[in-house]
Amino acid sequence: RSSAKLIAPLGCLVSRQKHTLPDLPYDYGALEPHINAEIMQLHHSKHHATYVNNLNVAEEKYKEALAKGDVTAQVSLQPALKFNGGGHINHTIFWTNLCPNGGGEPKGELLEAIKRDFGSFANFKEKLTAVSVGVQGSGWGWLGYNKEQGRLQIAACANQDPLQGTTGLIPLLGIDVWEHAYYLQYKNVRPDYLKAIWNVINWENVSSRYAICKK
Repeated sequence: RSSAKLIAPLGCLVSRQKHTLPDLPYDYGALEPHINAEIMQLHHSKHHATYVNNLNVAEEKYKEALAKGDVTAQVSLQPALKFNGGGHINHTIFWTNLCPNGGGEPKGELLEAIKRDFGSFANFKEKLTAVSVGVQGSGWGWLGYNKEQGRLQIAACANQDPLQGTTGLIPLLGIDVWEHAYYLQYKNVRPDYLKAIWNVINWENVSSRYAICKK
């Protein structure tokens, strides 16, 4: 009896749901003219989908390595898990951080926290833009929440490194500065893309994330 009771929970540990590509909460063309439909369609249905598919493959191989006790294989799979897992996490946040008729400034507690930690919204916007422009190669610019210090913080992450998994900051707002996020429309002029993206930031979503992580 005790063995039978143990088997079910262990079975739950090794079984899992496969990751799936989340639907966008708006149409591909909804962010125009700031981000065009072709970019959004390719970015979501091709790039994000690839991260999801590769993450599922890597997790399946990792599960097999765990079952075999193959530590070498487990270690060798870590980069694929980090890259594709981070790509899935980052993009899932990114889509909700954007919306049609977005832009402007946040309100309430988030705006007050931005003023407290950066001096003004204008200063914050300038700093996050500069950090995002300055990412070498591919990566992300982030506004995160430092739970230990109780303050907002700006950070950059290379490639698809997830913010919380690599810095401990809770992600509130992410700006994708991989070329696939803007090249078809803005070519190699990343600053023009960053200037435009502020017009579609979903501050309600960012504020909601801030309220949740403060609890």
